[in-house]
Amino acid sequence: MKKKIITTIVGLLTLFLVQGCYKATTVKIDNTPAVTKTISFSADLIPIFSKNCALSGCHGAGGQKPDLSPVNAYRSLVSGNYANKSSPSNSVVYLWLTGKEAVSMPIGGNNNPSNINALVLAWITQGAKNN
Repeated sequence: MKKKIITTIVGLLTLFLVQGCYKATTVKIDNTPAVTKTISFSADLIPIFSKNCALSGCHGAGGQKPDLSPVNAYRSLVSGNYANKSSPSNSVVYLWLTGKEAVSMPIGGNNNPSNINALVLAWITQGAKNN
């Protein structure tokens, strides 16, 4: 009887431990965490670009290309061929963000803010929509 109780307790503990272990994100392309939600260009990316990229002397109006100011960012990325919908991980903007094309962007950022790599990759993979 005592052995049955111990076996039951061990079984329940194992069940609780296994139930508590799960994988929150799936790692995909280049160790960039997969994003499973629909990325909104205006709600998800524009705030990040405004805070970290579209600054004076960087990617604002009249600065370095692409112009990532809120009014020009979408047109600049899509029309300027920075987003490659057929091969998202080969998009120029993604290669810059990850440091594969040049110095990782944003310069001075510690592996860039808000996991922008994953968000930009997901946005391009989802069709680079102006949403």
